[in-house]
Amino acid sequence: MGTVFMDERLSGGSMRVAVKFAYDGSHFSGYARQPGQQTVEQTLLEILAESNVVRDPRSSRFRTASRTDRGVSALGNVCAFDTDASQQNIFKVLASGQSPDVVLYGFKEVEPEFYPRHANGREYRYYLKNEDLDVDKVLSAAALFAGEHNFQNFARVEPLKNPVRTLDNIIVVEQQGFLVLDFYAQTFLWNQIRRIVSALKKAGEETLTHQAIKQALLHPEKRVDFQLAPSDPLILKDVVYDFSFEYTKGYKTTLRVFEEKIVASLS
Repeated sequence: MGTVFMDERLSGGSMRVAVKFAYDGSHFSGYARQPGQQTVEQTLLEILAESNVVRDPRSSRFRTASRTDRGVSALGNVCAFDTDASQQNIFKVLASGQSPDVVLYGFKEVEPEFYPRHANGREYRYYLKNEDLDVDKVLSAAALFAGEHNFQNFARVEPLKNPVRTLDNIIVVEQQGFLVLDFYAQTFLWNQIRRIVSALKKAGEETLTHQAIKQALLHPEKRVDFQLAPSDPLILKDVVYDFSFEYTKGYKTTLRVFEEKIVASLS
């Protein structure tokens, strides 16, 4: 697979770079490195180390935009690191195919202080099986979550973490036995999407009323638990910044095939 990179800087020299990558989360024991476990982060670092792009995560200030839960996949996660490798070397890594479960396909040289978690927006996709769900009730329930809310009842909120978030939009499309739910926001809380999806599923099954959802949003101090949807159907679709990445040729086809493989495993 060739590349479409046009940057003239091909010689070595320390720089900070952002790399966009995809992975099938069902094949890993989670995202973050764990002793004796094959994780997404470990595999990613092995790919970069084998090519001498990243030698040490600590000294290279290796960081990731989103550390997804076990089972969650990604089409557009982003990592950043300092490197002495030439752009030509990095391009070769992106073009090499790397691993059947982790694919690196986008590159951008960034400012030295760039921290990937500080993104303009994030997009997640959830494949909810449409097993006799009332789609209209799912749609009207989804509309309740748009805007700024205290999501205490729809997330696993860590100590000292602000539970107030703005959910820009939820788009729902029917597709081949699934309701495909696309979530858009700048930031999400831990388990937020999976807890919202669980509530939407119950609304579609008519076991949870819209009024109950409204009350849970309006009165976060009254704790309720609408449970947690499975992780495997969740995909981090993209992380958005105020710059564009340069991509490998054919990356759109690569990502489409990748997503189709993930969806096939859900059937």
